[in-house]
Amino acid sequence: MLVPAIKILKPARARGYAVPAFNINNLEFLKAVVEAATKLRSPIIVQTSEGAIEYAGMDYLIAMVKVAAKAPIPIALHVDHGKNLDTIKLAIKSGYTSVMFDGSALSYKENVSKTKQVVKWAHAKKISVEAEIGAIAGIEDFVSVEEKDAHLTNPKQAAEFAKQTGCDSLAIAIGTAHGAYKFKGQTHLDIERLKQIAKLVKLPIVLHGASGVAEDVVKLAEYHGAKIGKARGVLDEDIKKAIKYGVSKINIDTDLRLAFTAGVREAMDEMEEVIDPRKLLKPAYLLMRETAQNKILLFKSEGKA
Repeated sequence: MLVPAIKILKPARARGYAVPAFNINNLEFLKAVVEAATKLRSPIIVQTSEGAIEYAGMDYLIAMVKVAAKAPIPIALHVDHGKNLDTIKLAIKSGYTSVMFDGSALSYKENVSKTKQVVKWAHAKKISVEAEIGAIAGIEDFVSVEEKDAHLTNPKQAAEFAKQTGCDSLAIAIGTAHGAYKFKGQTHLDIERLKQIAKLVKLPIVLHGASGVAEDVVKLAEYHGAKIGKARGVLDEDIKKAIKYGVSKINIDTDLRLAFTAGVREAMDEMEEVIDPRKLLKPAYLLMRETAQNKILLFKSEGKA
């Protein structure tokens, strides 16, 4: 069942769990996360970046998700890190149930102005809007945000931004980073800053760049015979604390990409003579499904559908 994201995020904030938001690029990604969520009876957000839309095509992605939404769980279809207003407007028109406008690289005034415009478009169609305040270091498809230029979200400014824009959920920067490059070291979240934000912002809070590869994907990949290096990410304990203090949506992208890559490498190593793509992609699909299940259990969203 396709629903606006806010319908599954409000209960998460109220009851102290987080909804996993899985980035997808193709059928294997989608089937893996939806099957994991269905098995564990978890609501999920399926999201596509502008890069995924360019790669697969918006119409194809929407069609696949509409089929997946026949599953007996609530699913939101979300534009992740939307920066192009034309893309966001098309998504609202075409069947997405949630969109994000990412104006974090803009001036505060311009971010407020453009976010308000997106809110106006989306709310007219009963579609949820996620906004972002505060830059996050790393890679977001096409744009590199240098670590030295990154800054953390100011709690008072976050509260004012939420009030001015009328957004439904707010992505904040408390120490996470995007992309696989971040795994050069352990990432620690500024939990004290989060506590301050949560006291002032009553909306569902969103955490981006929260993959924690050290504790699941690497182990799973190595179990399946694929090496992806000694990657490290956000500690599970930090994730649990973040959920406790108001984080209601957590984005998972890098972990799925690495699981997919590990599975493909395993298949290519073990099935050198095979030319059937269904067989070659199956290990990737299974590894992503297991990764998604681990995230659902970590976020405590199982049984909440």
